[in-house]
Amino acid sequence: MLRSRFARRAAASAAALAISVATPAVAEARPSAPSVPAPAVAPFQLVKIPGVGGIKLDGATWIHPDGTPRPAVVLPSPWTQFGWHTYTVLATKYALAGYNVLAYSARGFGFSEGEAEAGGPLDVRDGSKALDYLIAHAPGRTTKVGFAGLSYGSGLSQLIAAHDSRVDAVAALSTWGDLGEAFYENRTRHLGSVRALQTVAGNARLSAHTRQAFSDILTNRNIPRALAWARQRSPQTYLEQLNKRRVPVFYAQGWHETLFPSNQSLKTFNSLTGPKRIDMSVGDHAGPEMTGLGGLPNHVTNDAKRWFDRFLKGERNGIDTEGQVNSQVMWKYLPWLRETRTNWGAFTEGTQRLDLAAPEGKGTDGGLRPAPSTGWRMGFTSGKDTTANAAGSIPFLAGVREMAGLPKTYRTHTISRENAAVWSGAPAESTTRLRGAPRLRLTYTPTTARSTIFAHLFDVDGNGSAHIITHAPFTSLDGRAGRPVTADIRLQAAAYDVPKGHRLMLVVDTKDPLYGDANGAGGTITVSSPKGRPSYLDVPTG
Repeated sequence: MLRSRFARRAAASAAALAISVATPAVAEARPSAPSVPAPAVAPFQLVKIPGVGGIKLDGATWIHPDGTPRPAVVLPSPWTQFGWHTYTVLATKYALAGYNVLAYSARGFGFSEGEAEAGGPLDVRDGSKALDYLIAHAPGRTTKVGFAGLSYGSGLSQLIAAHDSRVDAVAALSTWGDLGEAFYENRTRHLGSVRALQTVAGNARLSAHTRQAFSDILTNRNIPRALAWARQRSPQTYLEQLNKRRVPVFYAQGWHETLFPSNQSLKTFNSLTGPKRIDMSVGDHAGPEMTGLGGLPNHVTNDAKRWFDRFLKGERNGIDTEGQVNSQVMWKYLPWLRETRTNWGAFTEGTQRLDLAAPEGKGTDGGLRPAPSTGWRMGFTSGKDTTANAAGSIPFLAGVREMAGLPKTYRTHTISRENAAVWSGAPAESTTRLRGAPRLRLTYTPTTARSTIFAHLFDVDGNGSAHIITHAPFTSLDGRAGRPVTADIRLQAAAYDVPKGHRLMLVVDTKDPLYGDANGAGGTITVSSPKGRPSYLDVPTG
């Protein structure tokens, strides 16, 4: 009954979209990419795809019945029980543009058999099997192949492209590059990420390896084993294969991504040597793309299609010459207002160093000053949370509010100075265009051998109301009680305009709901700025 309802819904959605927007389209004829006439509708069909080990993968095809040579697009499913149905409208739009399309549910999800391997070797081989199926069932020759996906499907697309030389281009939306860094940033366990994956998986059948890796991270056991598991599932691991073939890769990411924080994706993106582009947008995981999946105007899904039109059809649409970085500014959700840069290196044009200074007089907050300040100490109690957090209590909901131009408001007076150290800058004399990843050098002395701190950077107005710009965790696992730790922390990259009259505020505490920590109970953290290694914040500008 459930499968029948899903099938009817998918077929109805495909037919409705085809009827409403179907128009003949002809791509420009080029020697490397023959013209691709697109009839009004490519027949929609539910299919069962032979996967690795004899399992059946649930899927659907939109294959044109004529024998014209055509490019193909394969869509592996997101990490959801809806499986390939997530792509019903998107796949139909690709078919209307002249592509042969196959969307499938990854093993363990939806009505596909097998167990979810979270991007393991079986998933990669399944992707090649899906491509085999599409090529075999297309009446005409398959000219070029693109793999695209959202979230889980985006990681699978990169991994499959690294292992299958038939893949000519990739579009990876809300993706990951280094899964180990996403789950264990600066030796800090990203509990919110793992718990979200467990929740969204619902009734999916997770493999023993996947369940074990999740459990290891949540319980803080066998971390090296979990990281080895993650390394095998990271596109970062297979950069050599992708770069050897110069596979064109399109990335899309949210600035306030809480599932797969953006720095690990940017690391992989910047290491790619083939044609590449990244669209950075306001919002959290999978938020910036969602309207496009429903068939509404959407910058990200439109750019993904333009990417395929360029590299699978040969259309000279300009997407490869507009600049490698295309960005919205936080928290202004104006899809038409975006900035472009030639590459990520050009995203940051300069750096403003702000030294951390001691409180003045009887104040509790230190300062952010454009001049060195050393020899001071500020202490606070560890092990208790404050109201300075990386996101709201429901991170994805915070992302939706950000997309609407309504980011979470923090009341800075509610941040406990007993459980945090706070530094504030002077009011900005003009708009400060923060572009890139801020870097924090901080010396602190814990009273426990192991310790975790969280750095949060805020934009604060004249009334003490703040919006978060960025954050990062840091954990020391091999220190000694009472011995100073020098933490060099790269905060998550951001594009943020601090208005004239607003201040930057840095808050360092020891708890955040998104993460696990290594702090013992009843300890203290004493931040200092020794003469030989002063504490400072480098603010990237552009």
